[in-house]
Amino acid sequence: MSVTSPEPKPRTPARRGPDRRAGIELLIAMVAVMWLVELVNTFDHYALDRDGIWPHDVGRLWGIFTAPFLHASWAHLIGNTIPFVFLGVIIALEGLRRLAAVTVIVIVLGGLGTWLLSSAGTPVVGASGVVFGYATYLLARGFFSRNVLELVVGAVVVAVFGTALLSSLVPQGHVSWQGHLSGGIAGLIAAWALSADRRRGDTSPGSRSPTGSALVR
Repeated sequence: MSVTSPEPKPRTPARRGPDRRAGIELLIAMVAVMWLVELVNTFDHYALDRDGIWPHDVGRLWGIFTAPFLHASWAHLIGNTIPFVFLGVIIALEGLRRLAAVTVIVIVLGGLGTWLLSSAGTPVVGASGVVFGYATYLLARGFFSRNVLELVVGAVVVAVFGTALLSSLVPQGHVSWQGHLSGGIAGLIAAWALSADRRRGDTSPGSRSPTGSALVR
C-alpha cells in the first residue's frame, strides 16, 4: 500500500510575524556580541585578534567561528556593522531559521575558503566575509527561486553595495580580499542550497588596522 505525505502547510501571517521577530532578535544578538567583544578587545590591547583565522594552521581551525566577531578597530567594526545590519534585516524577514542557516553556511564555508586562500602567518579578523555572503545570497536567491520580488531586492543590493563590494576584491595591504571572495562564494552556495530546500516544500528556512598585525575583512 502506498502512502502519500501531506503537503507542508504554509506559514500563516500570524506565525510569520513571530518568526521574523526572532530573526531580528538573532541579528541584534550577533551585533551585540561583536560590540561587546570589541570593547573587551580594546581594553586588552587587541590581544583577542590572535583568535582569528590563522591560514593553513590546522590546530587553529576553530578561529573560523570567532573571526567574524573580532575587529581590528572601532572604525573597522562600524564599517562592517552598517552593511551587516542592513543586509541581515532583509534576510531576517525570511525568518529565524533562514537567517541562522545563511549565517552558518557563510561563516563555515567562507571561513574555510579564507583559511585555504590566505597567506600563512597572519590572522584574519572581521565580519565583512559574512557581509559579502549576505550580499551574494540576496543577489542570487531570486535567480534560483525564480521569485520576482527577490530579484528586485537583489538589484537594490547591487545598486547600493555593488561598487563597494567589487572594490573590496582588489588586493590591498592589510585587507583580506580572500575573505571577501570566500564569503561571496559561500553566499552563492547558500542561495542555491536553501532555494533547493524551498522547492522541496520547506517554506521555513532558514584584523588589524594598518598599524597592527592582523588582516581585516
